[in-house]
Amino acid sequence: MRRVAVTGTGLITPVGLDVPSTWAALLEGRSGAGPITHFDATDFAVRFACEVKNFEPAEYIDRKEVKRTDRYSQFALAASAQAMREAGLGEGLNGVDPERVGVVIGSGIGGISTFEEQHARLLDKGNGRVSPFFVPMFISDIAAGLVSIRFGAKGPNYATVSACATGAHAVGNALRHIRAGDADVMIAGGAEAKRNADGHRGLRQHDGAF
Repeated sequence: MRRVAVTGTGLITPVGLDVPSTWAALLEGRSGAGPITHFDATDFAVRFACEVKNFEPAEYIDRKEVKRTDRYSQFALAASAQAMREAGLGEGLNGVDPERVGVVIGSGIGGISTFEEQHARLLDKGNGRVSPFFVPMFISDIAAGLVSIRFGAKGPNYATVSACATGAHAVGNALRHIRAGDADVMIAGGAEAKRNADGHRGLRQHDGAF
């Protein structure tokens, strides 16, 4: 059976914006919970959540593209960039055949923040104001697609969608692709984000990527 090794890791979490900071927080027993800041939670019974803090997508994505990507995709791109850098593959795959590099990045619900925002825009301003980027920003497999475009990966590419097991299933499927000979390198993990659209209330869910 072909052996498979993890050569690079990346994390965007409520307790850290990379692997070292997240791991240190876990060892110290620090919680990522705090007052909700992404919307006014005054009238809610629960007013705390585990939000990703101080994340700057422009550190990983061109500023023009930030507005065209949902928060969950931004997390996926950031965590993937960290993992690729640690693996020594960087932006150009470092000589690895792109046909032999695949991407499996899952999300339980995809760009739900974009869905909320565009639905509110439809109701308030009519269908002419719905963004043409709505579907490309919302679908659950767009993070995998964006990561493959970013690094030029042309191997197996899709998303797993299995609620809280999504990221683990993505990693497991990536393992199987390598063992089956479908690819030599797989970028795998999961990403989730929930951010309330401006002026509309919503409930916060998971926030982060690995």
